[in-house]
Amino acid sequence: MRAFLFGKCGREGFAVVRQTAEAGNIHVGGTATSRAKPSAVFALLKESSGWPRWSMFTSSGMERPGDQEREGVGAIRTFTTHVSKTRELVTALVPDRQLSYQLLSGFPFHNYHADVVLTPVDSGTRIDWTASFQCRYGTGWFWRAFMNRVLSDMSERLAAAAEKAASAH
Repeated sequence: MRAFLFGKCGREGFAVVRQTAEAGNIHVGGTATSRAKPSAVFALLKESSGWPRWSMFTSSGMERPGDQEREGVGAIRTFTTHVSKTRELVTALVPDRQLSYQLLSGFPFHNYHADVVLTPVDSGTRIDWTASFQCRYGTGWFWRAFMNRVLSDMSERLAAAAEKAASAH
């Protein structure tokens, strides 16, 4: 059951938020299906230097490589658009299945965590890009709508790029 109640939104105060798993967290996401296999989708997702070719980002960088592999857990990646630069810490990497990360900077969020889960389906791969975060009082409605659109767009672009890459081979 979903309910509206007063919940903590960031460190600044309280706002009316939709209660799902935790009061105060905003949950957003986007889903797409690609005709490409999970391995093809995962290859694009894992390799952050290639994100500017298929995503909204104009550039990417590696601030710190991962603990066991360059793009793996512990890596700090940067992504730039025309208006922002984000820093993300890779928190989980499961080959052909999942990439998880924590936003370190770039948006006015607290406790931002995202998961990109790849699920094999008959027609290819289902991409579920979800995130949760807290924000300043009174801004949750905007950030929920904005981030739902961003993650939907990212999912769709990843799906299309994986199909294009798979058809080139």
